[in-house]
Amino acid sequence: MRVLVTGGAGFIGSHIVDVLIEEGHRVVVLDNLDPAAHASTPTYLNPGADYVWKDVRDADAWLGCLEGVDAVCHQAAKVGLGKNFADVGDYVDANDVGTAVGLAVLHRQRFAGRLVLASSMVVYGEGRYRCAEHGLVRAAPRRPERLEAGSFDPTCPSCDQALEPDAVPEEAPVDPRNIYAATKLHQEHLCLAYGLESGSPVVSLRYHNVYGPRMPRDTPYAGVASIFRSALEAGRAPVVFEDGGQVRDFVHVADVARANLAALSAGPDVAGPFNVASGHPHTVGQMAGALADAFGEEAPRPEVSGEWRTGDVRHVFASTHRAKEVLGFEAEVSFADGMRELAHAPLRSSVGTAGGAFSD
Repeated sequence: MRVLVTGGAGFIGSHIVDVLIEEGHRVVVLDNLDPAAHASTPTYLNPGADYVWKDVRDADAWLGCLEGVDAVCHQAAKVGLGKNFADVGDYVDANDVGTAVGLAVLHRQRFAGRLVLASSMVVYGEGRYRCAEHGLVRAAPRRPERLEAGSFDPTCPSCDQALEPDAVPEEAPVDPRNIYAATKLHQEHLCLAYGLESGSPVVSLRYHNVYGPRMPRDTPYAGVASIFRSALEAGRAPVVFEDGGQVRDFVHVADVARANLAALSAGPDVAGPFNVASGHPHTVGQMAGALADAFGEEAPRPEVSGEWRTGDVRHVFASTHRAKEVLGFEAEVSFADGMRELAHAPLRSSVGTAGGAFSD
């Protein structure tokens, strides 16, 4: 199989390239090496792939990569929560426009092969909750006055009582609550529309909190694991927002690459969204503590700040049942092993944080 991997020089994309080549597939990478994500050409690039250093918003770039391609693995995106709403144009341009340009080229080329999209758990917004009295409920957006008072957990919209977080299945309602989430959901919708018209089987992999080697260093667009690791490396205490009790599922990048391989290799009837997660959630505070422990006894301990950000959600972690049953995917890297590795794994530097499409 010949696979086009957009964003294949980035954090997740490069690991996907590695596993595809290891399994004997041919790979062409489309990546613009945006300085917001790369200070220079990465040294970890797999020499077995063909590389095209162009932008996903360039239709000719897509066209030049598609000859003989059986499947497309679309990873290129601007990622993370960003600085503030001023980033909206950059996110829409990189994620929505880049995807639309590519799909238009696929349409002109009458491509009907498999399309795998890197989506995200952020499309769910707040996770899934149960109320002791009202059962499954949809948590309302957290109110600033409650957050300012240190009340971080959402409550039942009917009785205002405490809620119990639950694992989110793929059929849960989507509720994007920040710019990045809105663009990821729009990417899903665009790819689904393409699949319905072209007959291409389309899989959207909703990544939970991915970490591991080659993560970008401390930027407003990096994941929380990378931000904590960068702080510890600099001798600073990781600053944990809210009370550190936010629940997430931290999944190792090697497992995410394996999930992509499973999606790309699946039968023609396999389509739709899949959660990609470890199945073993932890709090953000636990993650910061585990990473500090892995740095050693002299490392500064995490500091809980009580700060909060508009657009952040409290608890979101995945049901992994569908990925296991349909894709045959289960995560293999344990949280403890992964955090020990992350403490000393090489990260990636960028020139700056402005503009352009990150290769995730």
